[in-house]
Amino acid sequence: MKLVDLLHRWTGGFIGVLLAVLGLSGAILVHKDAWISLPHADDPQVQAVDHLAAMVTRLTADPATRAESILFSTSSFGLHRVRFADGAGAYVDQQGNVIAHWRSKWQRPELWLFDLHHHLLMGRPGETVAGVLGLIGMVFVITGVILWWPLRKTFRLRPWPSRMSRPAIVRQHRDLGIVVAPLLLLSFVTGVMLTLRPVATLLLSPWTSPAEFEAGLARPAVKGGPLAEHPDWAGMLAEAHRRFPDAEFRSLALPRKPGNLISLRMKQPEEWLPNGRTTLWFDPADGRVVEARDALTLPAGLRIFNNVYPLHAAKVGGLPYRLLMTISGLSLAMLGSLAVWSFWFRRQRQVAPSA
Repeated sequence: MKLVDLLHRWTGGFIGVLLAVLGLSGAILVHKDAWISLPHADDPQVQAVDHLAAMVTRLTADPATRAESILFSTSSFGLHRVRFADGAGAYVDQQGNVIAHWRSKWQRPELWLFDLHHHLLMGRPGETVAGVLGLIGMVFVITGVILWWPLRKTFRLRPWPSRMSRPAIVRQHRDLGIVVAPLLLLSFVTGVMLTLRPVATLLLSPWTSPAEFEAGLARPAVKGGPLAEHPDWAGMLAEAHRRFPDAEFRSLALPRKPGNLISLRMKQPEEWLPNGRTTLWFDPADGRVVEARDALTLPAGLRIFNNVYPLHAAKVGGLPYRLLMTISGLSLAMLGSLAVWSFWFRRQRQVAPSA
C-alpha cells in the first residue's frame, strides 16, 4: 500500500498540471456552441441539396481561394466552418457569405483550445502525449480507489479543501476523487481510445479484429483523376441524398493531393457521432461514386468506436450529460492543480526536536 501511495503522489506531483489543463480545456469545449458569439450563429440549418450545392460552388469556384473542406452547420450552430490552405479558415452563413475569417488558429479561441486539449499544442506528438496522460489518469483512478478504501469511514464530500494546508488538500482530493471516479474513468478511457489507436483496437478486439478495424477506417484504395474545373456538386449531393435519404450532410473535403478523392460525410439519425461516419467518395474528375460506406453496417467494433467521441465530448445526452462531463473536467482540473500545489509548495515542514 505504501508503494501505491508513493507512486500515486509522486506521479501526480509531476504531471498534475498537464491533467488539469486537459480537464479545464475539455470542460470549456463541451459548451463550445453556446459561447461562440457570431452573427447568424443562430440561423436555422438548411440541408436542401440545391441550396448546399450553390453554396459549395461559390466557395470552390476560384482555384486561388478554393476551400479545402467545409464542415456544414448543425441544428445548434448555424454557420458553416471552412478550411483553406495554410491553416486559414472562415465561418460562413447559409448563403456562403464570410462572417469571420482567420489566418491562424490563434485568432479563434475554440481552435487553439481544441488543439491544446487534443495535441497539447505540439501537433501529432502531442496527441500521443495526451493519450499517455490518459493512460496514467486511468491508473490514478484505480490507485486512488485502492488508497481511499481503508479510509472510507472518514469520507466527507468537500467541494473545496477546508483550508489550504497539505492535510486538508489531501483529504479533499481523496474524497472528491472517489465521487467523480466513474466520470474520470469514462473521460480517460474514451480519450485514450481516440488518441492511441492500438489501445482502441485492443479494447474492441472481442467484437472486431484489428485488420477489420483498420480496413473499416481506411479510405478506398482507388486513385481519382484531376479535379474538374466545374465539379457537379449538385449531382454528387443529390446522389448521396438518394442513397441515404434520411441522413444529414456533415462535411465535404476536396482532394489535397493528386489522386485523392472527394469525400462526403453524412450522419444518419441512428448515429451518435456529430459528423457521422456514413461516407461517400467521388472521383474528382467526373463526380462518379467510387465507394459508399454505410456506418450502420460497419463491424460491431467500429460501430462502438464511432460512439467513443460523442461520449468523450458530450455530444449526446443533451445538457444533463454536458453538465456531468463539465463536472468531470473541472474536477480533474482541481485535483491535478491542487495535487501539484500540495506536493511542491505545501509540504509539512519537519519540526526540529527540542533540546
